[in-house]
Order: sequence, then C-alpha cells, then structure tokens
Amino acid sequence: MLFKELNLISPILKALEQEGYESPTPIQAQAIPHILEGRDVLGSAQTGTGKTAAFAIPTLQILSRERETSHVSARTIKSLILTPTRELAIQIEESFMAYGQNLSLRHAVIFGWVNQNSQVNKLKSWVDILVATPGRLLDLMNQGFVDLKKVEIFILDEADRMLNMGFIHDVKKVLAKLPAKKQTLFFSATMPKEILSLANSILVNPVKVEVAPVSSTADTVKQSVYFVSKSDKKNLLVDILKNPDMTSVLVFTRTKHWADKVVKDLEKAGIVSEAIHGNKSQNARQRALSNFKNWTTRVLVATDIAARGIDIDDLAYVINYDLSNESETYVHRIWRTGRAGLNWTAISFCDQEEFEYLKDIERLIWRKIDIVENHPFALRISQSIHNVAPKKSNKRPAVAARKQNFRR
Repeated sequence: MLFKELNLISPILKALEQEGYESPTPIQAQAIPHILEGRDVLGSAQTGTGKTAAFAIPTLQILSRERETSHVSARTIKSLILTPTRELAIQIEESFMAYGQNLSLRHAVIFGWVNQNSQVNKLKSWVDILVATPGRLLDLMNQGFVDLKKVEIFILDEADRMLNMGFIHDVKKVLAKLPAKKQTLFFSATMPKEILSLANSILVNPVKVEVAPVSSTADTVKQSVYFVSKSDKKNLLVDILKNPDMTSVLVFTRTKHWADKVVKDLEKAGIVSEAIHGNKSQNARQRALSNFKNWTTRVLVATDIAARGIDIDDLAYVINYDLSNESETYVHRIWRTGRAGLNWTAISFCDQEEFEYLKDIERLIWRKIDIVENHPFALRISQSIHNVAPKKSNKRPAVAARKQNFRR
C-alpha cells in the first residue's frame, strides 16, 4: 500500500514525499482511514511502529479541510495532544511541522522546566494544534492562557507511561475541561487494567487497532544475556564496548542515579557517553540526544521514561545494563533496534537479583534468550537459576508448560 491510496490531500502527500515516506506502516494503514472518518480510535502499538504519523497525518487533514470550508477563522485550539515527556512532546510537534509544512495550520508545544514566556507568546498569537505535557498544560490553564473549550480532536499518547509517571490524575483534570463532543484518539503501548478503564471512560464506540502486541519482539533483533555480578557490570560494559563496530549504543538503567554512575564509569575508561533522564535540564537532555543522533556521542545512557519516544535512525545496539522488573519494558527497549528490518543486537546484563525478571521476560516473549557464557566476568550461577521457581501462569496448561520449559 502507498500513502496516496489513503485518500490524503495533495499538500500532505507532497510533504510525505519530501520527507522520503512512500508506504505507510501497519499502524498508519489501519488507523488513518478510521480517524479520517471521525471515529474514536484505541490504538496499541510499540515504539518505532509509526504511531505519531498515524494520528498526526489525519489530524492535519481534518483541520485543514475544516479551515478551507469554514467561514469563521476562530483562532482557537482545535486539537490537543497530551504526552508524558518533554522529549516526546518536542518530537510530536516536529512531526506535525514536517507533515503539515504545506498547510496553513499553526502548532505549538508546551512543557515544563523551562521559562514559560515564549510558550505563552505563541499561545497568545494563534494555535490550531497544541502538543503538551500534563503539568505545564494545567499550569497555563490555571493562569488563563489555554482554553480547551473548542477542542475537536483530543489525542492521548503513551497512556501507560502517564500511569507509570503518576500523571493519570492530571489527565483526568484536563479531560474535565474538554468539550463532551469531540473525537478522541487513545494510544498506549501496553494496556493494563487502569489504562483500559480510562479508555473505556472517554472513548465512544472506538475502533481498536493493534500492531505488534507487547509480547512480540522484532525477529531481526539478536538477543543475548550475560550473567554477571552487579559489581562487575561496569567492567563488562567497558569490555563489550571495546568492539569498534559498536559506534552507536543505547544503554538502559533502572534509575537516574545509575545512569549518571554508568556515564562516569565510561568516562574513566575513555568512552564518550552522556546520560538522559528526568533530573537533567531540558537543554542538557536535548543536547545529549542531538549529540547521539549526529554520532558525536557514542553511548547514550537513559532511563526508560526519558527514552520513551526517542526516535533514532540506524540504532544498532541496545544494552540493558539493568533488567527492568516490568517484562513489557524489555520489549519496548529492544524495539528500538531492527526497525528497518535489518539485523541488530540487544544485549542484557543479569545479576543474581534479576534472575526472576529474566524468567518473566522469557515467559512474555515466548522464547529463550541466548546465554553468552564465555566472557571475562561470567557469574557461575547455573544451580542458582535452577533453584528459582517459575511463577504460576494463568495460561492454559499446554501454553504454560511451553513457556516455563527453561533450559536452566
């Protein structure tokens, strides 16, 4: 399928061509027609599947056609996109800018931890499409700078991250200020009960679009695990990075503290790296991301929340310095490689405290991750792993047996 088969207007098709896009991804091919029809959409899609374009392109088309046919040029916010992090908000606004470059629609992005004056000035001039993080949006609403009474399309992106970051109450406050009649697009990579409950409360007869279920991992990604003590992880990371082919590496840590510590360890070893997490200033985070994208920085160390929404072309390596205690997060992490259908690599470090996390991950993805045994910091733990009992599964017996049939 080609984008021109989706009944898109010529200014958007021209913009997509200028951006080098020809064929829509599965989430785009499935969601765009329904959104153009005015339907509410409940979308489930992993990072890297193209869901930003899936809601940005039809939103631009709907608002553009409305502006052409309307005799009233009311300068009010027509679409609100709510997203959890500053980085993701910036990238979403950049997407609207790219796809809408041939349209007369105006857009703006607002987020916290920076001076509000430039954002307020944009809001005072004229904004059709507003991309925002919850905290700054509520702040500017309370100050009287944002009016959501005329919003026609509301988009909630990365809803599961909103939940994890404690933003759900803020989201509900924003929802209370939106008009009852509107089109709502709800996107989340995972669908825990709390998120489904929220979706059911705000969507009207939605079309459900699901691409790349959370339990799936890219077949093109080579996955391996190194058993190593927590104290030796830094030495193992330095040893692995001796490989000159590893020119672009994204390293995940569980906490902000460990992200900074890993960067210090790498700096001592002469490896150029930077950290990106919530305690960094906005300028520092954008600089680190820019340096990584243009190959100035070889290693970017990130926490999961700060990295959500980061779109990096040709990322060849992801290293899980810490295994997440949430199995689905592992899938998010490794989805950042192999996006172009090429063979890339995801490496995980596993210490003794993380054995159970590894088992949970393997249950979720229905596969055994290859063990790398021949490395200088190998942790001899075969008996320990055998002694860790797998958790009970709610799957039918045949499936549960298949998923718990570990070789260790």
